[in-house]
Amino acid sequence: MAEHDTTRIDRTRLAIPSLTGFYGAFSPYTYAFMRFSAGAIMVPHGVQKLFYGTAVNTAQGMAAKGFPFPLPLAYFVGFVEFAVAIALAVGLFTRVAAAMLAIEMIVIIVWFVGPNGYFWGRQGYEFALLWLLLFVAIFFRGGGRYSLDHYLGKEI
Repeated sequence: MAEHDTTRIDRTRLAIPSLTGFYGAFSPYTYAFMRFSAGAIMVPHGVQKLFYGTAVNTAQGMAAKGFPFPLPLAYFVGFVEFAVAIALAVGLFTRVAAAMLAIEMIVIIVWFVGPNGYFWGRQGYEFALLWLLLFVAIFFRGGGRYSLDHYLGKEI
């Protein structure tokens, strides 16, 4: 059985010290799991816009807020939510991908859900804020050990 890095886990602080091995076995993969999940969960939003026609609805919402060129912009958002989110999931150009997705969340918060005045609920901005914070954290951390950026040996 392979040894796991348990040096980062202070056994004396655990309520159940026997879990040290369990935590040590999985902790090296948690950041990759978080980064992958953040990207993968965004992909269906892009799929809807690009392949199932919801870009038109998105464009109508953008036009109502005064955004120029709403239909091309809606397709660009679909591209970000699809291709850029896949890049984030696999850790390719991770910082650029995270920055693009963070900017999208800022736009959503400032122009679409934030003006509703609700933090939580159907019209609230709590989820967009959570995504924003997650993408900002990924931006600063980069791809990590289990990413294509790491495999290629370069990050931006």
